[in-house]
Amino acid sequence: MEMDERIMITADTLRLAAFLVASLTGGVLLGLVYFAAVRRTADLIVAGRQTLLALGLVLGRMALLGAVFFWALHFGALALIAVAAGVLVGRAVVLRRSKGEVP
Repeated sequence: MEMDERIMITADTLRLAAFLVASLTGGVLLGLVYFAAVRRTADLIVAGRQTLLALGLVLGRMALLGAVFFWALHFGALALIAVAAGVLVGRAVVLRRSKGEVP
């Protein structure tokens, strides 16, 4: 019985697929947190209150984004692209949720 090499799925392929799904999911969660923090920061700045909290949110979200992208960079281009795509999906979700809301 011969196996067709073009359609054979190996354990490495399954591991890569699982890793990319995990990277994409992590990116979505990161995007949700990041852009929710952007919204909260904008609300604080517009209201003119708690400027230290607004500054902390800016620094914290930038550090988190940088750390996650740096982590993904160690796993290669596919992981980095998956995380970045997830962040964009998270952004779209936050924007869609906040569409029409006026603080």
